Amino acid sequence: MGNLVIIGAQWGDEGKGKIVDILAKDANIVVRYQGGSNAGHTVINERGTYIFHLIPSGILYRGTTCVIGNGVVVDPGALIEEMDRLQPLGIAFGKNFAVSQRAHMILPYHKAIDRASEQSKGSRKIGTTGRGIGPSYADKMARVGIRMGDLLNPALFRKKLEENLVEMNWFLERLYKVETFQVDKVFDQYMGYAERLKSYIVDTTTLLNRAINKDKTVLFEGAQGTHLDVDFGTYPYVTSSSSAAGGACTGTGVGPTMIDAVMGIAKAYTTRVGSGPFPTELTDEVGQGLQERGREFGSTTGRARRCGWYDAVVVRHAAQVNGLTSLAVTKLDVLDGCKELKICVGYRHGGVLYKEMPSDLDALMQCEPVYQRMKGWTASTTGATTYKQLPAEAKRYLARIEELAGCRIDMISTGSKRTETIILRNPLKCSRRRPRS
Repeated sequence: MGNLVIIGAQWGDEGKGKIVDILAKDANIVVRYQGGSNAGHTVINERGTYIFHLIPSGILYRGTTCVIGNGVVVDPGALIEEMDRLQPLGIAFGKNFAVSQRAHMILPYHKAIDRASEQSKGSRKIGTTGRGIGPSYADKMARVGIRMGDLLNPALFRKKLEENLVEMNWFLERLYKVETFQVDKVFDQYMGYAERLKSYIVDTTTLLNRAINKDKTVLFEGAQGTHLDVDFGTYPYVTSSSSAAGGACTGTGVGPTMIDAVMGIAKAYTTRVGSGPFPTELTDEVGQGLQERGREFGSTTGRARRCGWYDAVVVRHAAQVNGLTSLAVTKLDVLDGCKELKICVGYRHGGVLYKEMPSDLDALMQCEPVYQRMKGWTASTTGATTYKQLPAEAKRYLARIEELAGCRIDMISTGSKRTETIILRNPLKCSRRRPRS
């Protein structure tokens, strides 16, 4: 078994949680490497439905260790709430769970600034979840962030908190005209969090590298999608972290030579939450149908997702940026009953045909999709577990996706349940790049 990175190949909500859950049974460790509690990974198995925001999806397997890496920004209160919600469902937290000492924290002022800043933008809103993710990453880059390891040193934590609140309270009061925060109240609150979490806060970089050196299999779980990456996404309508595969290294402290394969997750159509360009968006009854059949509402925010035809340009860009070795195509069953399907194979703007995704946001906003029409299918694919069970038209559709992406399809999801999956190849069964010692 090799070490595998799972990334979203579109704008997030591709079904990463389900795919990670399926593969986690063959992994020793699952590690989240970026994002925060703005993630919403849904897993449905024989025991019920689980939604994970911070905790890696592999926590459902007792033999799998789950790690929150240094690239994640952690809201300790949200983490404890998630743990408390999962424990009555039979999920235990002990030596199987770890949080990086280097992971930066979300403080109450981050959430206040996030909400106030978004509100002040008016029509220029980015579509943030208001959970303080961006402001926490901003503090990290400004070198004034407070890390999870600081909770283990109360005196140091209080000193950093006092210093930060001088500036943050000024911003909140003078710029945004909202309530400020008292040092004592925030300190006491976070010391309570520290008491609950202290046994889990460790040096996860050493933990991960030691495991890899012992030939353990590590599954890297990304949040959001490639096109929400702060560098390679549709900036500024992006998240504040590196959701592409490169973030797996910087967000965990595991070197690139230790990663053996990268799998991209893409829906059989395209969705996006919030503002930003979306060339294949459908605002008619077809788009509404995809939204209804696909139950396209965010598990974190509840917001309706914008829906459109499959965009091969978007996925091809993701394949390039991430060095994809394979794809998992999800929600194929949502297309059941569509007489005709469309695949976007390029964009047209100002007399220019784009085969690659333009980095110019203004150009992208004005691009018109160039479609290839394909025959749909009337037979049901829901619950199919073998490729042979798929209608001929569905096979042709998948073959075209594979061709346009330039990489093979290893997995196909045909429903929301764990069992409703076609596994053509297990992507974890890849050759290790490093020779065994």
